[in-house]
Amino acid sequence: MKSVDSIATEIVAREGGFVNDPDDPGGATNYGVTIGTLRRLGMDLNRDGRVDLADLRSLTRQQAADVFKEHYFRRPGIAKLPSALHPSVFDMYVNAGANAVKILQRLVTAMGFPAADDGLIGPRTVAAVKAAHAAAPRHLVDAYGIERRNYYYALADARPASRKFATTRAGGKGGWITRAEAFIAPRYHLTASQHRERISAWG
Repeated sequence: MKSVDSIATEIVAREGGFVNDPDDPGGATNYGVTIGTLRRLGMDLNRDGRVDLADLRSLTRQQAADVFKEHYFRRPGIAKLPSALHPSVFDMYVNAGANAVKILQRLVTAMGFPAADDGLIGPRTVAAVKAAHAAAPRHLVDAYGIERRNYYYALADARPASRKFATTRAGGKGGWITRAEAFIAPRYHLTASQHRERISAWG
């Protein structure tokens, strides 16, 4: 299985560089690290007494990877989950915070292994996820990826400004959807026509 270091490096590459999109609720980001996260961690990189966009712009790839490993993998407790889930849950946690865990909790609960829908990886969630993985070791990762894809579509359903992250101008799969499907076996990827049908109500 991939190490947390290699997963973090891939996340940084996937996130790309500095972006300040007014339609992104998370605000400005660099390598996926938001300005809010930088301020919460007090990362005054240029030591001018404030944490602002200048600090975010100067963030390095390695610093971003270190932030992810400590605050989006170790502290939330993702390491306690079956290793097969680490890449997708870690990537989703960077992208959506505790919602990454809530999606997993709802999934394993629906499979018959109850876990509180609280976004926290406590003993009950760990036990439920391990039991679900033992019951369906070849399917849980794909099932989680599909639920993740559904989450992105639902976000775009509810917030028109976010639809550009789920679909391209030409109507193809946007970054959110391709990101989710990077962790799903190809046989479960939506076809172009299935994607267009899913977003047809968006106009």
